[in-house]
Amino acid sequence: MRTTVALAAASAARWASRTAGRGKGSMIGGLVAAKIDPNIMGRLAAGKRTALVTGTNGKSTTTRMTAAALSELGEVATQADGANMDAGIIATLTLHRPAPICALEVDELHVPHVSDAVDPEVLVMLNLSRDQLDRVGEINMIERRLREGIGRHPSMTIVANCDDVLVTSAAFDAPQVIWVAAGAGWVGDSVSCPRTGEPIVRSGTDWHSSGDENFRRPTPTWWFDDENIYGPNDFVAPMALSVPGRANRGNATQAVAAAVAMGADPAKAVAAVGTVGEVAGRYGIHQVGNHSVRTLLAKNPAGWQEALSMIDQDADGLVIAVNGQVPDGEDLSWLWDVRFEAFETMQVVAAGERAADLSVRLLYAGAEHTTIPDPMAAIASCPPGRVEVLANYTAFRDLGTALERAERARGSDLRGAEQ
Repeated sequence: MRTTVALAAASAARWASRTAGRGKGSMIGGLVAAKIDPNIMGRLAAGKRTALVTGTNGKSTTTRMTAAALSELGEVATQADGANMDAGIIATLTLHRPAPICALEVDELHVPHVSDAVDPEVLVMLNLSRDQLDRVGEINMIERRLREGIGRHPSMTIVANCDDVLVTSAAFDAPQVIWVAAGAGWVGDSVSCPRTGEPIVRSGTDWHSSGDENFRRPTPTWWFDDENIYGPNDFVAPMALSVPGRANRGNATQAVAAAVAMGADPAKAVAAVGTVGEVAGRYGIHQVGNHSVRTLLAKNPAGWQEALSMIDQDADGLVIAVNGQVPDGEDLSWLWDVRFEAFETMQVVAAGERAADLSVRLLYAGAEHTTIPDPMAAIASCPPGRVEVLANYTAFRDLGTALERAERARGSDLRGAEQ
C-alpha cells in the first residue's frame, strides 16, 4: 500500500513540475516516492536483472553503452540524463516498471546501499580518482567503502578495470571478477597501494605493490587496441565508436564485457556500443551563427586530462569554461594538476564564473589566451568555423541551456524567413 501511494504521489509531483514549467519532474518524483516509501528502490528493482555502472569518470557514456549492448535481451531501464543518486535511480525505475533489465549509473558513494537495495547481477567499475575533495572526500575512503559493499554481495559479478589500482583493490577479493584492460591515463591518485600504503611499482602496463607481491595487475580477460576488441575464447571483432577518445574505447570494452556476462551475444554487443553518440550533451555539435560548436565535459583532473586529449588541435577556436559552484567543487586548486601546456600553439578563450582563476593557470602554462567570462560571448569571439568547448559541470549545464536557446531562436528565424 505504501509503495502504491508513493508511486501515485510521484506521478502527481511529475505532473505538477511539468505544468509549472520547472522541468520533466523525474527527480522530484523520485524524491517524493523515497520520502513516502524508503524501501521503494528495492521494491521496484525486484525481479529485474540489473547492471550497475560506477567510477569517477565515464559513467554516463558507459551506462548508455551497456544499455545498448543489453537491448537484444529485452527492454532496458536506464537514466537518460545521468541522474545517478537515489532520486534519479528511483525515478528511472518508476518510469520503466515493465522493463526486465536495468543498466543504472550510480555515484561511487551510493554504490554500497544501492547494491543492497537492487541486488545487481553485475557491477561495472571503471576508475577511481580524486574528485571534488570539498564535497566528496578522500579517494582511499571511497575505495574502502566500495570494497566493503562488494563483500556483502558474493554472487555479484564485478567487471573491473585492472589498469586502475584503486578499482583493482576494491574488486580484488570478490569471488567473481571479469578483469578488463580499460586503460588508465591518469595515475596521480594511485602512487601508493591502498592496502599497505607502500609504493606502487610500474613497468609499462604492469604494476604491483612493493609491500605485497600478491597484489599486482591481474591478467585481463577483455582488452582493446585502436582497431579491435578482444575477449575470451579467442573472440576478436572490429570496434568502431561514434564517440571520441581512447578512454571511451576502454568504456566500450567494459560495457561489452558486462553485457556478455549477462548473456548478450559478443558480436551484437560490440555493434551496439558503436551506435552510442551524444550522451546527455557530451560530444554534441551545435550550430551557433557562423560557429559549429562541439561540447566536451570534464569534472576532475583525470577527466580533464582525458578530455584535453580529445580536443581537435586544428579547430578554429577553443573555449574552456570553469565554474566553482558546489557541484563543481568550490576549491579549484585542481586546475594546477591539469596539463594545459598542451595548448602552447592554440589560441584559448578562458570563460566561466572562475575565468580569472583559469587565466592565471593558462598564463603559467604558457598558453596564449583571452578572458571572456560569458561562454556564449567567448564562442562568438572565436574565428568563424569549428569551435571546441571544454567545460566543467555547471558551466557545461548552463552552456547547454544557452546553446539550445540559441538554436531555437535560429530555427524560429529561419521559419520566419521562409514564410
